Amino acid sequence: MDTLTYKTISANKETVHKEWILVDAENEILGRLSSKVAKMIRGKNKTNFTPHVDCGDNVIVINAEKIRLTGKKMDEKEYVRHTGFPGGQRFTSPKELLKKNPTAIIEKAVKGMLPKNRLGAVLFANLHVYTGAEHPHTAQQPKEIKLNSIK
Repeated sequence: MDTLTYKTISANKETVHKEWILVDAENEILGRLSSKVAKMIRGKNKTNFTPHVDCGDNVIVINAEKIRLTGKKMDEKEYVRHTGFPGGQRFTSPKELLKKNPTAIIEKAVKGMLPKNRLGAVLFANLHVYTGAEHPHTAQQPKEIKLNSIK
């Protein structure tokens, strides 16, 4: 065998090493937090990244109600949904959504950064967002990460 030929190693479900990561969203900017979380869920920060395999980590985000938005986005940004009935378009601002369901803001931002296919749906299940500092995943021994350490 020639030692100068290298084989590309493609990860699969059996060879992937998944970890649990804890991220604190307190005083973090929504877009920067969600892009880094989406990168960890996708596995793009790992050396064995394979585009068609779930090789990312399970990410726990705590303190979702303490997220920040820059500029006037808290009042002027709009989330659009449709009820399915004629004239059923509904608009919500982040301020209203933060009062009603604080975890939904981070979930919507991260979901929009994942692939829009079956793999994206599987990857989205690896995201766990909670209000407050408590979470039910202490048995998984999540490793706490500072977002500034991720590029």
